[in-house]
Amino acid sequence: MPLWLQGVLELGSVAVVSYLLVLLTVLMVWLADGFDTLGLIGGFVLSGHVWLLAHLTPLQVALDPGAGLPATTGTLNLVPLGLTLVPFALAWQAGRRLARACWEGQFWQPYLSGLAAYCAFGAAAALLFSGGPVSASPVAAAVFPLVPVALGAFVGAYRASRSLPGLIGVNAAAWVERTSQYSRWAGSYVWAVLRAGFVAAVAGVGAGAALLAAALFWNWNDVVGVYQRLGTGVPGDTALTGLQLGYLPNLAVYALAWATGAGFDLGSGTHVSPLGTDAGPVPMLPALAALPPAELPAWALVVVVLPVLAGVLAGWWFLREGENHLDDWMALRLPARWITFPLSTLLTGLFVGAVAGVLVMLLSWLAHGSLGLGRLTDVGPDGPAVLLLFGAEVAVGTAVGCVVGPWLEHEPSFAPPRGAEDGGDGTPAGRREARRRRREEAAARRAMRSAGRRSPQTAGGAGRNGDDRDEVDRDGADRDEVDRDGADQHGTDGERAEDRRADAGPWAAQERAVAGSRSAEAFDVDAVETPAAASDAGASGSPER
Repeated sequence: MPLWLQGVLELGSVAVVSYLLVLLTVLMVWLADGFDTLGLIGGFVLSGHVWLLAHLTPLQVALDPGAGLPATTGTLNLVPLGLTLVPFALAWQAGRRLARACWEGQFWQPYLSGLAAYCAFGAAAALLFSGGPVSASPVAAAVFPLVPVALGAFVGAYRASRSLPGLIGVNAAAWVERTSQYSRWAGSYVWAVLRAGFVAAVAGVGAGAALLAAALFWNWNDVVGVYQRLGTGVPGDTALTGLQLGYLPNLAVYALAWATGAGFDLGSGTHVSPLGTDAGPVPMLPALAALPPAELPAWALVVVVLPVLAGVLAGWWFLREGENHLDDWMALRLPARWITFPLSTLLTGLFVGAVAGVLVMLLSWLAHGSLGLGRLTDVGPDGPAVLLLFGAEVAVGTAVGCVVGPWLEHEPSFAPPRGAEDGGDGTPAGRREARRRRREEAAARRAMRSAGRRSPQTAGGAGRNGDDRDEVDRDGADRDEVDRDGADQHGTDGERAEDRRADAGPWAAQERAVAGSRSAEAFDVDAVETPAAASDAGASGSPER
């Protein structure tokens, strides 16, 4: 199958499956008599509108004056981010399959063809489901759905290939390797800052979700009371719960904005923040029963510690990443450590806070919107306010995390390995390397000593016998070194056996050396031929040899 056709099929299946999931939910509610006047055709149309809204497409609402609502026209763009995660997850899996089917640099072919097909699906949905009180622009329906789908497919493909060259055909790492050391430091530092900011944003959203769960648990009786007052029955309660689940990520972002101190709006005249709640009429939504009261105690401002803790986590992660090359560069440029360390820590905190603030601001914009009816034309947090407050709190937390990070590391105590007492590498490979260096040094010292002892006056038999004994001792020492190398390779038992052989005394070493001097010389690749050995080789024909 051509790659472009596979991309069309993969991302086209994402559009179809995501619509069928929404349609199945709507039809289940309709079969349970949840929509008395909707009808089967109305269920298909409603599912199309929900599909477009979940893909970030704004809807135009125009109701008749007899609907009992003060506003008859408006724009519905309050996106249920919980439903947006469905096409994102499906596109993630499609991107993984496409990445496995492509060679290096070919991912763009199925990727772009699949996105073009998704544009066509979105425009067709806008044309098919428009008409009546709710409609969508075909141009907006062709463009906005690309945001979650393109992002999900690309992230999934990257997770599958683990290589940007495999996706875009450009080896950025090789290009960076050809640059200067400072350029490589800058690239590694920027990449670490971006990931640390992402860690802070994820931790902040997690803190907002935990705060929302605690508020729902604390006000559970009020939530149940709203369900009872509505009296919609089992089908209506099911549809209402599904609607709230779709907006659950939005509520988590609202809780994070509340924790930063920026707060959020629930329509004109209603603002919720740790400083207090400006009361106003709110929709009869059970989850909104967990809103904080109008008057809050002074200790409620302690909630701003949550974004600071997210920054501490990001600073700790950044310290463990070990890419603080800004501090390295400053330490090289300025020897005053008492200036460079606070300055680099402060700048790193500001950079991480800026990245985290931008990411949370984007989430705030996605979670912000309008229901297009009455007062509910401004729902959600203010993006710039969240950027400033969350970014500042994360910056403070990141600086603290970089400072206290070494104290947060709890390494288990352990005994130093053999050979590590003097600061060397205690692994078997390190011990073998150290012994090899010692053998080379010993051979050089023996050569120097032998050259100093041997002279023309000691060329007689006694001198040769003494040299023979020296040669036997050297062979025995070489054999001991080979045995110790083998002991390191075969474990602790071999080392203990070597210790027992070493305790046997120099006479045992001499006997072993006489028996296997030639084999020891064959295995000792680092042995250096000394001048004494060379002279003995020249006198091999004498009776003493």
